[in-house]
Amino acid sequence: MTAAAVPALVERAREGDARSVGRLVSLVEDESPLLPELTRALVPHTGHARIVGLTGAPGVGKSTSTNALIGELRRRGDRVAVLAVDPSSPFSGGALLGDRIRMGDHVLDPGVFIRSMAARGHLGGLAWTTPQVLRVLDAVGFDVILLETVGVGQSEVEVAGQADSTVVLLAPGMGDGIQAAKAGILEIGDVYVVNKADREGADRVARDLRSMLGLAERREGAWQPPVLKTAASTGTGVADVVDALAEHAAWLRESGGLHARRVRRAREEIETLALTELRRRWGTVGESDRLAELAEAVVAGETDPYAAAETLL
Repeated sequence: MTAAAVPALVERAREGDARSVGRLVSLVEDESPLLPELTRALVPHTGHARIVGLTGAPGVGKSTSTNALIGELRRRGDRVAVLAVDPSSPFSGGALLGDRIRMGDHVLDPGVFIRSMAARGHLGGLAWTTPQVLRVLDAVGFDVILLETVGVGQSEVEVAGQADSTVVLLAPGMGDGIQAAKAGILEIGDVYVVNKADREGADRVARDLRSMLGLAERREGAWQPPVLKTAASTGTGVADVVDALAEHAAWLRESGGLHARRVRRAREEIETLALTELRRRWGTVGESDRLAELAEAVVAGETDPYAAAETLL
């Protein structure tokens, strides 16, 4: 594929061709040399989708909840994209596709696009190409993008940096769910959901969660995260979650928080791309004879590491 073909591919994707959307996402995942041209073609069409992150410890029902949210959003007329970041296969490095299987109810719906993506060992719960894939899905016209992450516990907080609204899922019967979440996940949620509410202990988890959230210091006018209960397998309470997300989206627009979050995301993406390019260039510097000479000089006591680094730069 050539750079000249990129605008036509973007246009087909924007017209609703699912295969073209898939090709655009693959270009990103494969780190295609065409990424700069692709990004330039996408940027004029971005900024319209709501990005909703879903996070929580393994076993809380993230995929089932995502499936239920898709159904409710579609009933309200939204086009929905799902980016499910799965654990990486230890053999191929690809996604294990478990989440995609559990969302099979919507595979044939032309208003839904589901893509599994491998975390590829990234400990924050997201793949490093996630921002670029989100840009693709935004630009091709989806109203809501659901970003479901791996489920790796307290380190899985990067989702809040990529989402406009973050849903934190908990469930009863998983030990002390609040203790398991409080060090990281408990600080990032905009909406908290106790799933599997038909099980014993759900009321206690919700009560404990509200108590802990009540201890947090929040400035005047700040968003107060609601605590909701659902049984995603039956759809119970899912409409309340979608309502809460709509309320949070409205609050973000009115408070200026949406713009602030998106500026922060753009800064982080620019920094990541710049550092990636610097590391690529450093690969050639790090193998140079000049570096070897400076290392010898440091060992010989002829210079110090700081001076050597300055010389190399």
